[in-house]
Amino acid sequence: MRILLVNQYYPPDTSATANIARVVVETLARRHQVTVLAGRPSYDPTEYHPFYLLRTDSNGPVRVRRVGSTAFPRHRMKRRVSNYLSYLSLAAPVGLATPADLVMSMTDPPIAGLLAASIARTRRLPFVYNIRDLYPDMALGGEIVGKGRFIDRWEQMHRWTMRQASRVIVLGEDMRERVASKGIDPKRIVVVRDGAVLSDPVSPNGHPAVAAIRDGYQFVALHAGNLGFYGAWETLVDAALELQDEGMGMVFVGGGAQRGRLEELAGGMRGVRLMPFRPASEIPYVLAAADVHVITVRRGLEGVVVPSKLYGILAAGRPVLAVTPPKSDVARIVTAAGCGLVADPDDPASVVAAIREMRANPDKLREMGRKAREKAKEFDREEQLRLLLEVVEEAI
Repeated sequence: MRILLVNQYYPPDTSATANIARVVVETLARRHQVTVLAGRPSYDPTEYHPFYLLRTDSNGPVRVRRVGSTAFPRHRMKRRVSNYLSYLSLAAPVGLATPADLVMSMTDPPIAGLLAASIARTRRLPFVYNIRDLYPDMALGGEIVGKGRFIDRWEQMHRWTMRQASRVIVLGEDMRERVASKGIDPKRIVVVRDGAVLSDPVSPNGHPAVAAIRDGYQFVALHAGNLGFYGAWETLVDAALELQDEGMGMVFVGGGAQRGRLEELAGGMRGVRLMPFRPASEIPYVLAAADVHVITVRRGLEGVVVPSKLYGILAAGRPVLAVTPPKSDVARIVTAAGCGLVADPDDPASVVAAIREMRANPDKLREMGRKAREKAKEFDREEQLRLLLEVVEEAI
């Protein structure tokens, strides 16, 4: 069949959703023709595109149609909104005219699903909605916007979008529960996780990335990835302040909207180190560098954001400290598998206690790593992609 995938970002964009979209497209293209409806690259792209109204690139069963949206750098919100709005307005007529048997959407921009659902309804086609982050819950819980009529209207439109979907694909059980609580039939909600490639873990000995991360610390708690609005960053910095005289370091590798805030909170303290993203080739060594990996979700955002970094950490056989509410998907998996500990995202003392416990019990820490590796087998990426393919095919 002919599948139309609506998502503004697609390689050469380098966002997480662009990379996930590529993986999804490659999976669907094994058995179907796929058209991606994207915008001009604007998310730290590896390739510059000059202005055009519409550009089409084809590669076998995959066709990428790019509309001439603005391509301002993403770091200023007003310009980023311009990218969103120009994409949505230009993508609508192209989506209506593109041959398709099924419409599928992700959530970049946050109302891409509304566009895709409208296209599907107008053309009387089945619609599959792959929710990566749940909006407007994310914008509200992350304090990007406040309560008001705008949010109420956005929520109404999003519930309409979800009701149009033959299948709603979510990233975790907590997200499934939150979507169902909005009146969506649970039978139409399917959990498909990002999963991880189960390659052999690398040895950290002697690699420059490992040396840079561990430099001066006897024990490292590492957060690697996006520093977004969803994290309990103040709690982590307060815990690091308590632990810094014990030779322990809290290391953040990555960037995002809250990196500047983290730098302010840390204020140059020796117990916190902020580092930029490392090249993709070094990711296995970044995973191997930590004694424990930190995953954080602020209270109230469980089921709104599901950190997929968990699966790579498990596959690397590393222990996890989940600084999340106990009902979050990450906390449930870590607790059930015994591959780490859970701490309160509002209580630095609980984070301090968990890190001290892990450091004081090296045998237990090694056992957590072994259990993490064992649990990772349940989240093999290839199996998750096969499930996604089945879900899309069932929708038609």
